[in-house]
Amino acid sequence: MPVYDYQCQVCGNTFEVFATFKQKEAGLQPECPMCHSTETQQRIGSVLFIRNGGGEVRPAPMGCGPNAGRGCCG
Repeated sequence: MPVYDYQCQVCGNTFEVFATFKQKEAGLQPECPMCHSTETQQRIGSVLFIRNGGGEVRPAPMGCGPNAGRGCCG
């Protein structure tokens, strides 16, 4: 099930929502877990996908680490 990031327009709280594609297409308007407002807006982030030699597509690792690659963290 996809995870969507939302931000409350009243209190500024950011939170995650698990919803099916069908729920999202129906006009998902989640309630803020802090102030219970339904004035929420989806936050759009960027996701990087990488393809390995076998054709598998998977999300790229985020952050620094031994396999982070060139240019990470400085």
